[in-house]
Amino acid sequence: MVLLLALSFGLVGLDRWILGPLFPAIMADLKLDYRDLGTLVGGLGIAWGIFSILIGNLSDRIGRRAVLLPALVLFSALSGAAGLATGLVMLLAARTAMGAAEGAFLPASVAAVAEASQPRRRGFNQGLQLGAFALFGFGIAPILATQLLQVLPSWREVFMIVAVPGLVLTYLLHRVLRDRPRATVDPGLVPVRVPWSTVFGSRNVLLAAGCLLCTMSCIFVLGAMVPNYLVDYLHLAPVKMGLVMSGMGWGGFLGEFSVAGASDYIGRRWATCIAFAGAAVGTWFFAHTGADPWRLFLWLSFTAFFALGLTSVLAGPIASEAVPAALMSSSVGAVAGAGEIFGGGIAPVIAGIVAQKYGIAQIFWIPLVGLGIGLVLSVALRETAPRLTERLRA
Repeated sequence: MVLLLALSFGLVGLDRWILGPLFPAIMADLKLDYRDLGTLVGGLGIAWGIFSILIGNLSDRIGRRAVLLPALVLFSALSGAAGLATGLVMLLAARTAMGAAEGAFLPASVAAVAEASQPRRRGFNQGLQLGAFALFGFGIAPILATQLLQVLPSWREVFMIVAVPGLVLTYLLHRVLRDRPRATVDPGLVPVRVPWSTVFGSRNVLLAAGCLLCTMSCIFVLGAMVPNYLVDYLHLAPVKMGLVMSGMGWGGFLGEFSVAGASDYIGRRWATCIAFAGAAVGTWFFAHTGADPWRLFLWLSFTAFFALGLTSVLAGPIASEAVPAALMSSSVGAVAGAGEIFGGGIAPVIAGIVAQKYGIAQIFWIPLVGLGIGLVLSVALRETAPRLTERLRA
């Protein structure tokens, strides 16, 4: 079940982030600009955030299966529908609706993995699941997109091809996925009756949401704008751009389960603080590297290791452990939703305006400021890692 949910969330990343490598071709075909790119990424992020919050609570009430299977079918179909767009409005409508379905999928899938995991390995398992998002979205998508553009008539066919694997995974999850009583998985997750407002009364939920907002301002600005930065500003060929962007996926994949896994041992707070500092250092050096594809690849991998590692620990174990088990999916949805609406929705729009008005090389100030604020917020997190809390109780 964990493997299938990881692969499914990998397809979420692939469908979502294949837009960036394809956008230079889309821009020329549909006569779009940087501001339109920011709008497309931001619209999807806002829809993702709203539906993460709403459907996260619904999956706590009706079960994971009833949410995950329809969401997987919908976002796969809508990804293919984007290939039919003839202008900005149609493309924005398809991508925004896809973001709503992906937002519904996130909290239910993270909660399902938490329920299937032993407490001491919860961080690692959730990091592995969430890491597939980076591997497929940032590692495979740029290479796949740029290579398919060499052999297919246009970018439209690329969207349609990447929609197919989601339908296959829906069938496999239909055969495997079952809602299981949480009390039989982990006595520490026995559900109790608590109001939804409890989520927003948790200190760690509020801090994790703020930290994730800051993290998303890095990930989404880099993911959306760097392909055009590499092609338009550094004048790299599209194939080399795909190579550089894949570093975000390989580094992010390693970081998502490494940072979350390390937090099982060194604690959630320490892992978060270290990751914020590492992501800021990587962003600074990437922004000051010239048109050297391998150095750009290494610094982007370094940045993604820590930045995407932050998403796994914040939306995974920190959100899961912040509230009673009956509200686990609601907590994940609230944290991820806030991060998506503001960091994933508004930050790319701001970056698009900055790129259009002041030049695309100025976009890096947005993630640097966000990561600095996130580092300050992370210091105030309460420690919830089971290994450390058990030791303190003993």
